[in-house]
Amino acid sequence: MDPARSTSQAEVPASNGSGKAGAPSRVCVVTLGGELFAIDLRCVREVFELESVTPVPGMPSTLVGVANLRGTVMPLADLRPSLGIQSAATQPFVVVVRHGSQQVGILIDAVPEIRTIHPDDLLNGASRGMSESRPFLSGLVKIEERMSGMVEVQKLLACVEGVLN
Repeated sequence: MDPARSTSQAEVPASNGSGKAGAPSRVCVVTLGGELFAIDLRCVREVFELESVTPVPGMPSTLVGVANLRGTVMPLADLRPSLGIQSAATQPFVVVVRHGSQQVGILIDAVPEIRTIHPDDLLNGASRGMSESRPFLSGLVKIEERMSGMVEVQKLLACVEGVLN
């Protein structure tokens, strides 16, 4: 998949926060520092190539600044420090995630694919202490014999909102 190709809002249904138990779901697989992470496709608004970041002084390391996306100023989050991944010199792409009316851009390296995952590919992260160390990851998902973190967009946006307020 071409990471610079954006997905229109009409193509992505609004997230209701929960999928049907037992039903397969679609995820956007992203890479950060060589590691894979999955984001529920219903929460992904679009992916775009980052041209520039306007830094905002005094923000925590998670928020690196803002970007102008067709006239809308959007906060940009770099999840690498929170995930214990070394920051890259450049983050060429942004995945815009949303829940309700809230949205944030997440700096990523690439979007290798959109994938269907099945319930037996998901592992609950709460039992592994993930909720304390990585509060916006809801669990693990098995992708091609590798374990990836499942990003919980609602929790991520709550963390960002807490930082902005």
